[in-house]
Amino acid sequence: MDSDEQVRHLDPEHDTAALKALTHPLRIQLLGLLRQDGPATASELAARTGESSASTSYHLRVLAKYAFIGEAEHHDGRERRWRALHTVTSWSNESMESSEAGRAFVGLARRRQVEHLDRSLARHEADLAAGRLGQEWVEPSGISDLMPRLTAQSLTELWDTMARKLDELTARDADDPRAENVLLLTAGLPLALHDREDTDRQGTS
Repeated sequence: MDSDEQVRHLDPEHDTAALKALTHPLRIQLLGLLRQDGPATASELAARTGESSASTSYHLRVLAKYAFIGEAEHHDGRERRWRALHTVTSWSNESMESSEAGRAFVGLARRRQVEHLDRSLARHEADLAAGRLGQEWVEPSGISDLMPRLTAQSLTELWDTMARKLDELTARDADDPRAENVLLLTAGLPLALHDREDTDRQGTS
C-alpha cells in the first residue's frame, strides 16, 4: 500500500486554495509528467506540452507553492529542475461533492485522465512499433470496457481488491529488471438506464 509520504490527500474543507490551484488543465498535465517521467525543467516540459517555457515555469511555481512539487537535484545550476513530491493524489468523492471547488477538480481530473489514456495509447503503439518494448508485452496489453451489474458495496469491494493485488504485484516486481512503467487507468462509473431516467422525470412532473 502507498505510504503517507507517497500520497497527497486533498480535503476540500482544508485544501481549498490547493484545489483551486490544481484545477487547471496544464498544471494537472505537468504534475502527471513529473510523476510519470521523473524530474524535469520548465524548458523540457514546455517541449513536451507545446507550451512556452514562461508558461510552464509559472505553473510549476504555482504547483510548488501548494507543495505538489519541489526542487530536484541538478548539476549545472542554469535552470531549476522540478520533481513530484508524491506519486498519487487521493481524495474522498463524497467530501469533494460538498464544495464547488471539489466538484470542479474531480470533473477536470477525470477528463485529464481520459486524455492521458489517449496519449499513452499512442505512445504504447509507437514503442511497440519501434522495438522499445519487447514482444512479451503484446499479449498482456489492452483496454477493457466491461459492463457488469454491481451494487455500490460490490464496486467498493472491487476497488479494494484491485488495490491490494496491485500493491502485492508492485512490491514483487520492484527490483525486477524486466518491469516497465504500466499505465493502469481504471474506471467504475455507474450508468442509470434511460427508461429509469424517463420514469424519474414523469414521477416529478
